[in-house]
Amino acid sequence: MRCGFASNRRLSPVMAMSEAAAAWAGRRGASPWPFFVVVFAWSWSFWIAAAVLGLSARTLWGQGLELAGLLGPMLGGIAFTHLTQGSQGRRDYWRRIVDARRISASWYAVILLFAPVLWGLAALVDVAAGNAMALSQIGHAMSSAVATPATALSLLLWTLLFGPIPEELGWRGYALDSLQAGSTAVRASLILGAIWGLYHLPLFYLVGTYHAAQGPWSLWFWLFLVQVIPVTIVFTWIFNNTRRSTLAAILLHFMINLTAQLANLTGRTNIIVTALWLVAAVVVVALFGTATLRRARS
Repeated sequence: MRCGFASNRRLSPVMAMSEAAAAWAGRRGASPWPFFVVVFAWSWSFWIAAAVLGLSARTLWGQGLELAGLLGPMLGGIAFTHLTQGSQGRRDYWRRIVDARRISASWYAVILLFAPVLWGLAALVDVAAGNAMALSQIGHAMSSAVATPATALSLLLWTLLFGPIPEELGWRGYALDSLQAGSTAVRASLILGAIWGLYHLPLFYLVGTYHAAQGPWSLWFWLFLVQVIPVTIVFTWIFNNTRRSTLAAILLHFMINLTAQLANLTGRTNIIVTALWLVAAVVVVALFGTATLRRARS
């Protein structure tokens, strides 16, 4: 990671992270806004075309257009990194994707357990509120998803390839650093969260997608747009505490999507999930502060 400072002064981890991000974004005037424009133009063109043509994401052509659209953040992140960064920045971009050593054992535990614990708490709260079927719904959905080794493997690969990898190489791999360089971590998260939610809108009209199954303008539609904001704050918190690890973001995204599919919650439980995400984000901000979402060490 290039910090770009000649001074011999000792930097705290918080200062090192924020100043490194500022130095990264300052190279050749790197800005996230052209990246966002290109990503939206790329992804939305494929998704809107599929929706207008009446294609289903469960057909070959519909699925092809859906996947082509999903590549937008990844292609944008790679392209803009190579257009705006020098050799050091380019190496840093790829290193953050593959370097598993950036993530400590405790942060691996947070990444892998955060979503399952949150969804489990939501189900328990729902049971306590009178929905005795909440836990049995999870059990039924999980047994169906992992009925055979082939089914389980297919689910894991599908969940990893459709979302976490193509999205995180852009959102956290490229955009988050430059957003944080000129702002606080929380403000950058609010901006990125709003953009991330808006990015998914055409998928609510593409038949055969998970989003379309919930229905545009449905309760789940509004829960999604609200939920993505605190989710993004949690992403930034983990990203900043794992030395800007894109791999950490990929794994967290994977665990969230996998847990959501295995739990297959509906109705009131999803409202509870959204409320718990909001609580989690508030706790993170209260404990780590708005500036960097990292706790300063002496």
